[in-house]
Amino acid sequence: IIAIHAESIQQMVIDLKFNDRELTPNLNRLAKEGLYFSNFYAQEGVGTSSDSEFTLNTSLMPTSSGTVFVNYWNREYVTIPKLLKELGYYSFSMHGNNGTYWNRNVVHREFGYDYFFYHEKDFEIDETIGLGLSDKSFFRQAVPKINDIWEKQQNFYGTMIMLTNHTPFSDIIRQGIVDFDVDIKYEKLNEETNEVETVSAPYLENVRIGNYFKSVHYADEAIGQFIDDLDEAGILEDTVIVIYGDHDAKLKRSEYERLYNYDPYTDSLLDENDPDYHKIDAYDIEINKKVPFIIWSKNNKFRTEITEVMGMYDVAPTLGNMFGFKNPYALGNDIFSVENNVVVFPDGNWITNKMY
Repeated sequence: IIAIHAESIQQMVIDLKFNDRELTPNLNRLAKEGLYFSNFYAQEGVGTSSDSEFTLNTSLMPTSSGTVFVNYWNREYVTIPKLLKELGYYSFSMHGNNGTYWNRNVVHREFGYDYFFYHEKDFEIDETIGLGLSDKSFFRQAVPKINDIWEKQQNFYGTMIMLTNHTPFSDIIRQGIVDFDVDIKYEKLNEETNEVETVSAPYLENVRIGNYFKSVHYADEAIGQFIDDLDEAGILEDTVIVIYGDHDAKLKRSEYERLYNYDPYTDSLLDENDPDYHKIDAYDIEINKKVPFIIWSKNNKFRTEITEVMGMYDVAPTLGNMFGFKNPYALGNDIFSVENNVVVFPDGNWITNKMY
């Protein structure tokens, strides 16, 4: 089992296109070929990524003050690595950032991972973007390490923590390594030549949400490269890939306004009185925080979309159903064995299939 912790990837990027070009072609393909949970929410608090790691591994809620990884790391938790260890699995985690970030070098050991590969200790820092090693270099260097584990261990569980698609999404743009336009191209009559020309309206270019989408495109390319490299190494034959967005991108309402209410013909936002205007309220913001969750296998084309509302605390019980382990303290549910699920958030809000 290889779990990919996809930094800041929201569900809204799935199947999103700009000028008929897919923003996330690799995630789109994996979602269509695998089990795609399209109504999935992270349940993080101030601990963001670390809270998602905690809730996924333990099926418990993060703390309402401080973070588990920093304030409550020295407790005994029942986790996915520990439960799989009882079934003969070797477990490891990898990250392109410092091991001390979110106290991971300590917490991952407490969670039962046999080894934590991180930053300068285990990787050559040959390309830095944002907080640390670029995702493409991280995945490229990870494959030989996974291959070595695969050759020595009968079963393994690995967590790959991505990094590049991290706020503020500006480093990757500044370095100019993303080839993806977030403008709007449309046809317009040139009054001087009387010919129809294709022109471009800037739309999301040079704004934060546009930078986010470009960064997501890079992350999608990195995931696609990783899957291909694993396949070339022969590792995918008996491996299940689990991909989850760790939390939303923390975008502001004004950025959603530009996404949904941009008028390319005037290069401005629609007026509130315009019949095509889409009002963005607090409800829309919360609902749009969904993140993708995909379970994919090369040799088993599930091709199933699960629309039942689901939270990060439902992951461990769901994987437990599939792989034969059970956490007796889980707060979440096996999503295949429950109807009318409820996802509770650390701030007390909650969501069902019918209401938020």
